[in-house]
Amino acid sequence: MSALLSGTPLAGRVAVVSGASSGMGAATAERLAELGATVVVLARRKDKLEDVVKRIEAAGGTALALSVDVTDRAAVQTAANQIADRFGKADLVFNNAGVQLISGIEELKVDDWQRQIDLNITGLMNVIAAFLPHLTESAAQGKPTDLINTSSIAATRILEKFSIYSGTKAYISHLTRLLRVELGPKMIRVATIEPGMVDTELPDHVTDPDASKLMADLIHDIDCLQSADIAETIAFMAAVPRHVNLTEITIMPTAQAI
Repeated sequence: MSALLSGTPLAGRVAVVSGASSGMGAATAERLAELGATVVVLARRKDKLEDVVKRIEAAGGTALALSVDVTDRAAVQTAANQIADRFGKADLVFNNAGVQLISGIEELKVDDWQRQIDLNITGLMNVIAAFLPHLTESAAQGKPTDLINTSSIAATRILEKFSIYSGTKAYISHLTRLLRVELGPKMIRVATIEPGMVDTELPDHVTDPDASKLMADLIHDIDCLQSADIAETIAFMAAVPRHVNLTEITIMPTAQAI
């Protein structure tokens, strides 16, 4: 995607991006910084996070890497406190950490089930719990304020062997709708993105041969989304006027039919 935004429309904002060590998270962190935001990147892989920060700083931006496992509630809260002390309260949270592990339900890969629930649901909720006070205070001060959760088209598509992953993403999509009822009147914009096939490392986690073939065929046969496409979309959602909330954005490769 060509850059749609120019200048520094996000100047003065403090953005937090989870799952920021690679893929959509890393690309979004870099784009938000390029548009003027101070960016804090969260993930477990410290070395990868440091690489993201180096790229941001080399381009003239401001960033901080915090190695955090979002499934650890106390660690996420500590990170939120560190951010407040150093930069002030966050007003843009891209809640992006997640994992995709596909298998047939009768295989009973209960460890994979639990890992997806822990990261995609519990991890997401830990980020919300830690940063909602930030967002509430920022909105009360009249600042544009965003909570953007990463879901997937799997939240609504019926795909064989995607049961647990799809269930976690359906939770995220519907949770976001419900949160808007409570937070919208406080001028906190709540949104979800539901991407189709993005050419990232996420499919590398998939070991089921049928699901792996489905994704490999899509990557081979169509012009898939790139992380930069997601990054520009997130940036646009955050840059629109404060009274505008783009609540649910489904982003598909034009040629993807499923």
